[in-house]
Amino acid sequence: MSGKAHPRTAGEGTTSRARLDRGRGALGPALELVHTGRAPTRAVLTAELGVTRATAGAVAAELEALGLIRVDARPGAAAGSQGRPSHRLAVAEDGPVVLAAQVHADGFRAALVGLGGRIVATAPGCEAVDADPAKVLGSVVEAGAALLHSTGRRCVGAGLAVPSAVAEPDGLALNPLHLAWPVGAPVRRIFTECVRAAGIAGPAFTGNDVNLAALAEHRHGAGRGARDLLCVATGHRGVGGALVLDGRLHTGSSGLALEVGHLTVQPEGRPCHCGSRGCLDVEADPLALLTAAGRAPGPEVSLLQQANDLIRTRYADPTVRTAVEALIDRLGLGLAGLVNILNPDRIILGGLHGTLLDADPERLRAVVADRSLWGQSGGVPILACSLDHNSLVGAAELAWQPVLDDPLGALAVLPQRSSAT
Repeated sequence: MSGKAHPRTAGEGTTSRARLDRGRGALGPALELVHTGRAPTRAVLTAELGVTRATAGAVAAELEALGLIRVDARPGAAAGSQGRPSHRLAVAEDGPVVLAAQVHADGFRAALVGLGGRIVATAPGCEAVDADPAKVLGSVVEAGAALLHSTGRRCVGAGLAVPSAVAEPDGLALNPLHLAWPVGAPVRRIFTECVRAAGIAGPAFTGNDVNLAALAEHRHGAGRGARDLLCVATGHRGVGGALVLDGRLHTGSSGLALEVGHLTVQPEGRPCHCGSRGCLDVEADPLALLTAAGRAPGPEVSLLQQANDLIRTRYADPTVRTAVEALIDRLGLGLAGLVNILNPDRIILGGLHGTLLDADPERLRAVVADRSLWGQSGGVPILACSLDHNSLVGAAELAWQPVLDDPLGALAVLPQRSSAT
């Protein structure tokens, strides 16, 4: 084990190596605890892992030697704790990164994301999406490769968020309705090929944008500490949902779980792309709000921004308020049905839905309570998502997962610097 301590005797080195060998299986769990902020000190790490203090120290030192975390010898202790203050732990600010990419109806963006969900660098966003997924993904990966080159950071993988259900095991985008991409586009294969062509090291992953937003919020945002977390969010178009059970994203048998956008909340409502009528997807998204408020969408900024701005700046207008209340009622009806089925211990809302909650939290919570058995008896907390760019951060979580699972194994097969740099 490498380190910065003073030279050890042969016996001391053997003892330290034995401790690390005993704790090697704890490297991944330890890294995840620091990554998610649940182990701010070595004492907390020791308690969470259930190992000896010496073994926890060896594990932390190895993660530091790998360039993943920083061990601060200056003591830090939680308020009210007893005994000697413990060394503080944090992710390494200059450590490796992953390439995270997101495509949505109004453009795409690339970023470099470190451990802890920290966005290290972002490329200027593009506001047009070509109908050919290969062109779009080629452009977003090219932007990411330029970031890696300019920052000189080591890359350990890449993750992509798309506004579509992603079918497993082949990574097919089954319903990219608002992108004009072909149904069943092999987005994972295309993304992986683009990543390889750019010389970017590490595995490549693809997932649904709301699933990834929920994963990011559960680890770093408004969902932290929830056992069974329900996330419902508007993207730039449409409505998506996700469920985290016991800390793990629930995607169903083939990746298609929680397509909540196709819950019927207005039986005689607007026709939906799925063939039904009155789905959340068309009754509670940004376009639905603008239409209900009698506002024609403009081309200057995204539909999501137009809808959010309308609520934040024109809520006193009776027409806008009536439109907002209608969307809150539809959203609440859908959430109530999900509460009855899933019994979550927390609900988080993203995109326009978070803005609706901020506009009239009591109305939304009352609709959910009135319409759901468990809502009345359990008082499910409903919160707004708290992370900026949570789908990007979630895409990064996909790419970080192999390192979280096996830090030594994942880093051993990667070059010290990506050839993209």
